[in-house]
This record gives sequence, structure tokens and C-alpha cells, in this order.
Amino acid sequence: MANIDNRTVEGFGDEWSRFDQSALTKDELQRNFELYFRIFPWSNIKEDATGFDLGCGSGRWAALVAPRVGKLHCIDASAAALRVAQANLAAATNAEFHHASVEAMPIADDSMDFGYSLGVLHHVPDTAAGLAACVRKLKPGAPFLLYLYYRFDNRPRWYALAWKASEIGRSLVSRLPHSARYAASQAIAAGIYLPVARSARRLEQLGINVANFPLAAYRNMSFYTMRLDALDRFGTRLEQRFTRAEIQDMMTRAGLDRITFSDSIPFWTAVGYRAR
Repeated sequence: MANIDNRTVEGFGDEWSRFDQSALTKDELQRNFELYFRIFPWSNIKEDATGFDLGCGSGRWAALVAPRVGKLHCIDASAAALRVAQANLAAATNAEFHHASVEAMPIADDSMDFGYSLGVLHHVPDTAAGLAACVRKLKPGAPFLLYLYYRFDNRPRWYALAWKASEIGRSLVSRLPHSARYAASQAIAAGIYLPVARSARRLEQLGINVANFPLAAYRNMSFYTMRLDALDRFGTRLEQRFTRAEIQDMMTRAGLDRITFSDSIPFWTAVGYRAR
């Protein structure tokens, strides 16, 4: 059986067609990029390195990675998303695009100098198998950057309970037709994300610690990013979450070692190296 959920893939095709990143400022894109890639070992990546972006979506990360390397394979299971990425990376002559699912990536095993998959593998039926498929593409010693949704294992219990309550909304919204799903998510962004996030920013300005304040991660982000993430959060049919220990175990079993986790948002971003 293919490791893919077709309804989820269709949803992401719609999402990236609506949010192609054209309205995102370069400064915010760079800040968001650094949140994920701050632990990536750029010093180990040569200028002629070849790597891959599994689940490239709109190509937002690839646009900033491609100028640093020799060749970047951009892979996505959604043809619609891949078209957006191709448009966004039209000037990147070293980017190669592949319409493929994680278990059918058309690149050779043991061939990549690096790889990354950010916010993708928790949306496939078998996350561990998807991760193992990615690791097989790496050369021994090559790094892999991974971001999976976390299960709030570093948060107060009430925080996780609040998330579980929001799951009721996701289960309803994600089953709507694309247009209704989009409309509902935008109402959530305007009615919940924006006022709560801006309240967190105001409290922080008053000297209050907002580390565990709901949606505080968005306090300095644009409304565009909130709208995108509201659609991503409430419009996606298949979503899985993992604790840090579970992610480390999956990475180890997939063949990665020297695993390091970011100690700041977004949790749990991690990097590991294919075992030699």
C-alpha cells in the first residue's frame, strides 16, 4: 500500500495554490526559515552538495536553500503544490522537481549529501516508514533535518487539553469542501489567531512571560502567516503528533545518529546524521 493519504494531498494542493507565499515579506520568510534551520549544520554542507526537500509545498524553504548548494531535488505528492514551487523557484536553475510520494522518490539510495522534511511526515499514514525512506537516500554521515508536530510533552497539562478541544473543530472543518474549509479557517484566523496572538505580544511588552500562552508563537508574525497556518491546522484530514522521545526513537530506528533537538519553537525540530 502506498504511504499516502490522497485527501490530505489534495488539501495541500488547494492550500499552496491559495497561499503561494507571494504576500509574505522577505524578512518574515527569512525569520521563519531560521526558526527551522538554526540547528542545521550548514558548515558541513559544501557549495556543490546535492540534497532533497521532501514535501516541498510552495517551495518556500527550497527558495532559500537552493542558492547555498549545488543541486536541490524538490519533491511533493501534490501536482498542484509542485506547480507553485516551480513558479516560485523559476530562477533556480539548480532545482529539480519531482511529483512523487515519499516511498517513490526518484533519487538513488545512498546518494544525497543532505535532506530535510519540515511539517510533512506527520501527514502520511506511516510516519516511521516515511522517515526511513528519506534516510535511505542519504550518504553515510549526511545530515537530515526533520520537523514533526509535537504532542505538547513540554507544556502544562491544560495546554494539551486545550489542543484536544480544538481537535473537535479540525475534525469538522477538515471534512468540508475546499471552499468551505478555506472560509472556516479564515474565520478562525481572524477571530482567534489574530486577537489571541496580539494579546500575547502586548502581555510580553508588559514584561509578562508568555511562553505557555496559547498561540504566542504567532505574536510577531503577520496575519498572512496566521491565515495559512489556520488552514493548515484545521483543514488537514490526516495529522499525527509525537513526543520528543518518540521522534528520537523513530530517527534512531530509521538509521540516524548524533541526534540534536532545537530547544525553542518550533518543537520538535531535530537534526540527525545517517549512521556510518
